[in-house]
Amino acid sequence: MFTKIYGKIKEFIKENYKGILVLIIIYLVFTIELPYSIYTPGGAVNLNERIEIENGEEVKGSFNMSYVSMVKGSIPFVLISKIIPDWDLVKKEDITIEGEDMNDMMERERLYLQESINNATINAYNKANKKINITNTNSKVSYIAELAKTSLKIGDTIKSVDDTKISSLEDLKNIVSSKKAGEKLTLKIIRNNKETEAYATTYNTDDGIKIGVSIINIYDYDLDPEVKIKSKSSEMGSSGGLMMSLTIYNKLVKEDITNGKKIVGTGTIDVDGKVGEIGGVKYKLIGAVKNKADIFICPVENYEEAVKVAKEKDYDIKIISAKTFDEVLEKLKS
Repeated sequence: MFTKIYGKIKEFIKENYKGILVLIIIYLVFTIELPYSIYTPGGAVNLNERIEIENGEEVKGSFNMSYVSMVKGSIPFVLISKIIPDWDLVKKEDITIEGEDMNDMMERERLYLQESINNATINAYNKANKKINITNTNSKVSYIAELAKTSLKIGDTIKSVDDTKISSLEDLKNIVSSKKAGEKLTLKIIRNNKETEAYATTYNTDDGIKIGVSIINIYDYDLDPEVKIKSKSSEMGSSGGLMMSLTIYNKLVKEDITNGKKIVGTGTIDVDGKVGEIGGVKYKLIGAVKNKADIFICPVENYEEAVKVAKEKDYDIKIISAKTFDEVLEKLKS
């Protein structure tokens, strides 16, 4: 029985080996990944559909979060990037930090998205004079230096260092700076929803004693009214913070600051409403125009590049620069 099956398989391969080889080559061409990624013009996400507020105000226009599309560097896409002007090839080493892989980078970008949602919500509720009460601070590891000697992983929540409670990066810095180089610190952490221990060893740098770890704060809070923010598992990064905050604020106040316009934009935001620089503004502007936006908002640091691209491509779109949340409100109202 086995001999007959083996014979048939052998015969089939012998008769069709050329076709099989072609299929194998095609498979390898499309699956082998070169050390590159490709940035392409993205699109816009209507945040009115993503953000729900209990008894929220009616909105006629829309705030939209712009994004950049990224394609993995397989051979066909690398070749296409040489032909299409707005497809830009970048080395993976240019979008990752030395000593880490893409998985670490993506995990950090997911954390940045959580932080962005936090900051956007806190800022919007404060600006709209609505109730928000922060109930807990989660200090999460966002970066581990190549020189670090530690068992910590990106995404760990640090509860304490040598039995001293941690609630901010400053707390961590103060403890570490009081130690001598070569000391092994014991950290209580939450990893995968379980409490456990980790270690980190101090070392000397030009800026003093370090453990080679950075953290960001993710907050738990009570809100009135309640807000629900939907996001997709594929979404990462902090560049949607400004637009999320504008959307939340717009649903909390009586005045519709969209004035019926389709507004697309980008920019990070902190809890005090300061807007921060982003990457890929060129692709985001192209995506905004493709989605027929009336207004494009970007951080002041990216404004010059956005205006230059708009002139080169003869775009008919109003571009607003942003330093702070309050400044954007004033410009939209005027």
